[in-house]
Amino acid sequence: MPGFMSLATNKSSIVIYLSLAYGWLIAGAFTMIVGLSMSEICSSYPTSGGLYYWSAKLAGPGWAPFASWITGWFNIVGQWAVTTSIDYSLAQLISVIILLSTGGNNGGGYEASKYVVICFHGAILLLHAIINSLPITWLSLFGQVAAAWNLVGVFVLMILIPSVATERASAKFVFTHFNTDNGEGINSKVYIFVLGLLMSQYTLTGYDASAHMTEETKSADKNGPRGIISSIGISVIVGWGYILGITFAVTDISYLLDENNDAGGYAIAEIFYQVFKSRYGTGVGGIICLGVVAVAIFFCGMSSVTSNSRMAYAFSRDGAMPFSSVWHKVNNQEVPINAVWLSALISFCMALTSLGSSVAFQAMVSIATIGLYIAYALPIFFRVTLARKSFIPGPFNLGRYGILVGWIAVLWVATISVLFSLPVSYPITNETLNYTPVAVGCLFILVITSWIFGARHWFRGPITNIDG
Repeated sequence: MPGFMSLATNKSSIVIYLSLAYGWLIAGAFTMIVGLSMSEICSSYPTSGGLYYWSAKLAGPGWAPFASWITGWFNIVGQWAVTTSIDYSLAQLISVIILLSTGGNNGGGYEASKYVVICFHGAILLLHAIINSLPITWLSLFGQVAAAWNLVGVFVLMILIPSVATERASAKFVFTHFNTDNGEGINSKVYIFVLGLLMSQYTLTGYDASAHMTEETKSADKNGPRGIISSIGISVIVGWGYILGITFAVTDISYLLDENNDAGGYAIAEIFYQVFKSRYGTGVGGIICLGVVAVAIFFCGMSSVTSNSRMAYAFSRDGAMPFSSVWHKVNNQEVPINAVWLSALISFCMALTSLGSSVAFQAMVSIATIGLYIAYALPIFFRVTLARKSFIPGPFNLGRYGILVGWIAVLWVATISVLFSLPVSYPITNETLNYTPVAVGCLFILVITSWIFGARHWFRGPITNIDG
């Protein structure tokens, strides 16, 4: 998943950080509801196809091909957008680390251009593709190291940053203050709270990765659901502690948002840097802490490419992608090597939009959240409607509460889809307009058009669904 520590490179993240104390828990609770519904379905249908396979099974023979097609394309494009977003945020963070290490924005530090940042992004994706080309045993080892690094790293930072800070915010400030002086033209406390809710929801994505790895997992009907639920639960609990720890170190909000500060306007990076500089006269400690965050984000991107490649492999195995025969091949180590490099290449191409327009890039990566959550909601919707009586639960199931939990999950996804289309700054201009509904709408039109004029004549859904 994108990972809450990736917020460190978001220039405006501090605007909503102060509402995350509550927004994170609310979004986390509803995300767990979505995850529980997905886990119940995963337990019944453990396959690397994941969501699109579930939709085919739950929609029934008549609707299976169409349900599978639309779910699969929203899922895979959303996953590519997630990888793009994660690795681009890491590229930005690396540029901030270099800026601070060479003197900062006010000390003649090196400020990377957008072309340098895109080169960083390409190099990161290259490393991720190489790692994901290794045998499963090596990839599993990297995954274990990643889990340990993220867990230990978060606990260290959530304790270290407020401990080192010479000035700390009060509990009243942390839990009751809403920053309305944000430079974005947003003064409504309710609106600010909603933005905080959306940042939380953006971060809590990608937990379907466990579903895509089930064909490489023992006792997948039990461990697949366990992976989905635990990834959400750990992220919610540990992430909230991290957010509170950082927020207690916030005092001068306006300076943190100022593009003329040492970190060039990257608020969380500025917090780390200033905390150590105010205590020790140098920000080296803060730069090291940013390095810890960078490694954590690197591991998140690595896992995202793993999930992307398994989805591409399964989708092409069923003939849904152009040149499917190429992408569903595996090497001698049973790794879908071509799908790995395809995922890295597409994520890089999506990031190239940042060279032309930041608005275009933001619209592109906005698919990461809404696109994925639409894909999450579709099989759940089919489970509580078309398959309400025919669904056969697996070892993990919600019993009589399955339908209720499923409907809550679907309604939550519908709600956040609307909220993510709201403007994030005022006044609204060509540069500040939220193009998320445009991007998602274009994706929807492309998926439906390709179905009407092509796929409906030959795509019959997952091969395993037909055989079963």
